[in-house]
Amino acid sequence: MKIGKFNIDVVDTGLFGLDGGAMFGVVPKALWSRAYNPGDELNRIPLAARPLLVRWDKNILLVDTGNGNKFNDKFAQIYNIDREKSSIENALKRFGLSANDVTHVILTHLHFDHAGGATVYRNGKPEPTFTNAKYFVQKTHLDWAKSPTEKDRASFVKDDYEPLLAEGVLDDVEGEGELLPGISVMPLFGHTKSMQLVKISDGVSSLIYVADLFPTSAHINVPFVMGYDNNPLTTIEEKKKILPRAYEEGWVIAYEHDAFTQASKVIAADKGFTAGEKLEITKY
Repeated sequence: MKIGKFNIDVVDTGLFGLDGGAMFGVVPKALWSRAYNPGDELNRIPLAARPLLVRWDKNILLVDTGNGNKFNDKFAQIYNIDREKSSIENALKRFGLSANDVTHVILTHLHFDHAGGATVYRNGKPEPTFTNAKYFVQKTHLDWAKSPTEKDRASFVKDDYEPLLAEGVLDDVEGEGELLPGISVMPLFGHTKSMQLVKISDGVSSLIYVADLFPTSAHINVPFVMGYDNNPLTTIEEKKKILPRAYEEGWVIAYEHDAFTQASKVIAADKGFTAGEKLEITKY
């Protein structure tokens, strides 16, 4: 997909699985299983780990990095991670790129399924995966990750971000605004403190990478809110704020976790909005 000067692709780092009930909160399984997928024998639904790749001029930007491959067998089994595909370094080879080619990495937030590939073990210790890149995350989110609550502590892995701090390659961003020309970030507070959405625009057409606000196209339905969200009522208000604008301005919504849909626009429905026709950003 091309928007202005930006060439945009999605990077396939394989599937993983999370509990369907947790992914849809108070919504009954009878509803979410029809809207998305009924899950496996352990009630895990298939989810993509799909970073965004943006190339323009001499810049190569990644938004999020997938699960990575630093986890042990027990961790992989719990979350049903596709170990053969989970390496972001290997996934980039499809585009003729190596980790050294990446110039910028925007982390929407530091949960392991978004930031796991930001670092890699070399010589027995975690180091930045992208040695020539500058990484970006919201400052207030970084502070939160360092001292999470009992509810979300398991979502943060120190090896995913502490090496970035140690190497001085992690820039903390404060608030909403343009991070790079044509690329802006928008912090939200429902899922976790200061998760940032990423919008790419040429002034006419726009794509927004929605991270865990709409992890799948089924979550366009406003009441479909994750049990993982720290502040679910805030998530609902954030959805109600963003969806009308996405509809009116024709934004492409890129889904990070939808195993079946890379992207769509939103269309008006009897009650609010719903996901429109599937859009393919990158052919696999």
